[in-house]
Amino acid sequence: MADSTTQKTPGKFKPFLIRKNIIVSGKRYFIDAMGAMANGLFASLLVGTIIATLGQRLGVQVLVDIGNFAKGVAGPAMAVSIAYALQAPPLVLFSMLAVGSAANSLGGAGGPLAVFVVAIIATELGKIVSKETRIDILVTPIVSICSGVLLSMGIAPSIGKAASSVGTVIMWATEQQPFIMGIVVSVVVGMVLTLPISSAAICAALGLTGLAGGAAVAGCSAQMIGFAVMSYRENKVGGLVSQGLGTSMLQMGNIVRNPKIWIPPTLAAAITGPIATCIFKLKMNGEAISSGMGTCGLVGQIGVYTGWLKDIGEGAKDAITVMDWVGLGLVSFVLPAILSVVFCVLLRKIGWIKENDLKLDNM
Repeated sequence: MADSTTQKTPGKFKPFLIRKNIIVSGKRYFIDAMGAMANGLFASLLVGTIIATLGQRLGVQVLVDIGNFAKGVAGPAMAVSIAYALQAPPLVLFSMLAVGSAANSLGGAGGPLAVFVVAIIATELGKIVSKETRIDILVTPIVSICSGVLLSMGIAPSIGKAASSVGTVIMWATEQQPFIMGIVVSVVVGMVLTLPISSAAICAALGLTGLAGGAAVAGCSAQMIGFAVMSYRENKVGGLVSQGLGTSMLQMGNIVRNPKIWIPPTLAAAITGPIATCIFKLKMNGEAISSGMGTCGLVGQIGVYTGWLKDIGEGAKDAITVMDWVGLGLVSFVLPAILSVVFCVLLRKIGWIKENDLKLDNM
């Protein structure tokens, strides 16, 4: 009898997960949820920082207050965004406000990664009990909040320390070996940005700032500006704007069809990364999420600028110099455009990139 029960259980469990819309997959957790987390972080911490900085520069206190309120709900915003991506029912979705607050607070510098892990588990547990009892309005929030907060108390500090440690090692290594790490960080983070994974969320989770953050900005900008400019002949102004100020992820379908089109912007990133770290000493001392945004809405560049202002306020920097602006402009826009076009022309001549290989479907 026991054997029969054991054999039937897996068969019953799978339909239950399907009924509860629980899909255990890399896409659901590492693409959908992580991308949503970046949006939540963007709509709270990042935008709040921009508004607060603007208020400080203009001397408008109400803008500073608005920005601070937005920054203060970063944890809840991330958790709710993750639950939304996991298609959580309303009571589970709203319960993630408390969970996100706990995980982000207890996770310290690595709070975003703690929120990511805890919010996924708590959301799925909440979905399991959702609408299973007649007192759902009590059971679902209690299970969602208690499981999430208890998990936060138990594992968020460790997750946060681990993420912070990894980020610290990367930043330390970049300071010690700016040339090599400038290439590595620029290329890797830039490629992650083009993949259907959130480079912004990863940079935020690792707290990637400083010289390593500058290399990340260089790599992301190289991918976005590179694809935008080198595909201008196929996609015209629409493609220039949608990729240069939107995302290079739009080229992912074309990359799958012909991976060689990824070579020009990636080579450009390998060159601009060490230029950023070794020549211009470009640092991201704004919010870590900005490191993985590149030229998307010029968030990466705004992040570098707010970092400059922060450094001046703390006495670490005297003023914003002409070389600062020249370096930011060259690394973010000019060099990626020129290098990517040059490499693309060479690959077109040898037949590795053919006509319309870079054509976007909607252009």
